[in-house]
Amino acid sequence: MATTSIASNTELSRAIAASIRPSSNKPLATQQPIGRCTFNRFSDRFPLLSVRATSNSSMSKENSSKSGDGAGGGLTYKDAGVDIDAGSELVRRIAKMAPGIGGFGGLFPLGDSYLVAGTDGVGTKLKLAFETGIHETIGIDLVAMSVNDIVTSGAKPLFFLDYYATSRLDVDLAEKVIKGIVDGCQQSDCTLLGGETAEMPGFYAEGEYDLSGFAVGIVKKESVIDGKNIVAGDVLIGLPSSGVHSNGFSLVRRVLAQSGLSLNDQLPGGSVTLGEALMAPTSIYVKQVLDLISKGGVKGIAHITGGGFTDNIPRVFPKGLGAFIYKDSWEVPTLFKWIQEAGRIEDAEMSRTFNMGIGMVLVMTEEASRRILEEGQHKAYRIGEVVHGEGVSYH
Repeated sequence: MATTSIASNTELSRAIAASIRPSSNKPLATQQPIGRCTFNRFSDRFPLLSVRATSNSSMSKENSSKSGDGAGGGLTYKDAGVDIDAGSELVRRIAKMAPGIGGFGGLFPLGDSYLVAGTDGVGTKLKLAFETGIHETIGIDLVAMSVNDIVTSGAKPLFFLDYYATSRLDVDLAEKVIKGIVDGCQQSDCTLLGGETAEMPGFYAEGEYDLSGFAVGIVKKESVIDGKNIVAGDVLIGLPSSGVHSNGFSLVRRVLAQSGLSLNDQLPGGSVTLGEALMAPTSIYVKQVLDLISKGGVKGIAHITGGGFTDNIPRVFPKGLGAFIYKDSWEVPTLFKWIQEAGRIEDAEMSRTFNMGIGMVLVMTEEASRRILEEGQHKAYRIGEVVHGEGVSYH
């Protein structure tokens, strides 16, 4: 059981209350907080369709690539301590106990709609937050990882809950983190409904903390985006990322240590420091994706997190279909080029670990893709197409 400090939690609650600016249609006045927790259970834990990401919780979110021992001198995700195959095996075992596991979000029936839920953390990006002192945006990352997952079903996020754990509660530091969470909720037009602050002496290193987030959204049953109607010839539209987002940081940190550079050094070929480039907050795609869905023609959506294109895009395809990616259809950001060069990482490893500059992929009809690109309302790229076969190929 977490040991809590009533005085510290009361002060933190005041700080959070002062920072939250709820949207007019989601007033926080209806909540009944206890400390910083809001109890509002909407159902028993018995989902019709459930979700289990292929990341190992003990590995802080980050899926790895299938890798060897780094033969040839190039670093791999497995060398950095993250094994996607172990994560996949765990998911396979869990699926035997809870059929339906494997999507980006879990669906629970509610009348003519589905509640869609997702949970995530920000992984070892937290280590860089501790080292750089940049805490104001890590909360945006936390919100992004969950709301970006549930919007792949076409769900509009309703509310978000957070879990903040530390050995000794530093109210000023926690306030910075929570303000980032509030910012992320505003960007995704959802309410920060509540959270838990756990103070556990001796559990974390001094000045460090851990975060988890939980998002719930809603979508009409007839409007669910599930990929079932995807066919060969459909188009893959990519939305640009802001950087590494919140995956792959175990490998990033290994590369950084090997490079001899520090977080205060300028990114080679860039205009910012490595710390600033790596700490860029994860893009929140909610409003953009919901707008694209409203225009019609969207059949499937993949959030490009750990596992990159290679493991995430096929998750939305019916059996027998794969993806053909046009390698030169977008400009790979300088940061990824530096990571690959400094770590001497193989192309296949990069594509199965990082988003490579594309954070969300939408599968849509040819007509819809042409309309989206011609309108130019959203920055997007035609990055590939659906083909017969399985897996992802790059040409």
